[in-house]
Amino acid sequence: MKIRIKGNSIRLRLTKSEVALFCAEGSCSETIDFGTSSLTYTLTNKEGFTDLDANYSGNQITVYMPMEAKQNWYSSNRVGYSSTVAKETGNELAILVEKDFICMDETIEDQSDNYPNPKM
Repeated sequence: MKIRIKGNSIRLRLTKSEVALFCAEGSCSETIDFGTSSLTYTLTNKEGFTDLDANYSGNQITVYMPMEAKQNWYSSNRVGYSSTVAKETGNELAILVEKDFICMDETIEDQSDNYPNPKM
């Protein structure tokens, strides 16, 4: 699972096996080890949510997806889910969770588990 953070937005991109894991178990996580500390980011589903939401606490970023969203995502053509959420600070947080496609440009990263790019 890849994470991209820019300004007040967060994007998670999941490979085929990560989408399968999320849809089967309701959660998918990655951890970055910085040596003296680490950062974990998790996509999880939660009852009572009707849209995406996210939280940061204790070196953990958690993105919440509604239970209904995970039920058909793996087998559907739907690329992802997006939402803009008003936070307590008065700011808005843009959240995007999507399937990871094979890049069209040359890259050294392993893309064998990515979805076929529809533009190729």
